[in-house]
Amino acid sequence: MLDHVFLPVRDVDRSIAFYTAVLSPLVITSRVDYDGADGSSGHPDLKGFGANGRIFFWFRLGVVDSRSAHVGFVANSRAELDAAYAVAIAAGAKDNGAPGVRLHYDPRYYAANVFDLDGYSLEFVYKSWQH
Repeated sequence: MLDHVFLPVRDVDRSIAFYTAVLSPLVITSRVDYDGADGSSGHPDLKGFGANGRIFFWFRLGVVDSRSAHVGFVANSRAELDAAYAVAIAAGAKDNGAPGVRLHYDPRYYAANVFDLDGYSLEFVYKSWQH
């Protein structure tokens, strides 16, 4: 299991607004701002998102290489996934695969894919056998 992921973004405030909206349908609503001055020398300022007492998705101001990451977020139902996809598109994400079954993985693998505002590949995933 992963503990956390950091992504560099071009515009921190824009990314906070985007991810606050997009992650809300997935019940990823906890937010933390970490002041890099509180860490070791050269530690960046971080903006974190999480749920259930864990902050696991972080971003920071930096150089973006959208080809360098693909992030999959767990949805607890198809409806939750559909809502996250719709919010992402409304918030400026680009479609990279509308909600639907991904038969090439498994007939129970339901997902949607977008590119975020920095071009990162995001996937919202509902795998019924994991719930």
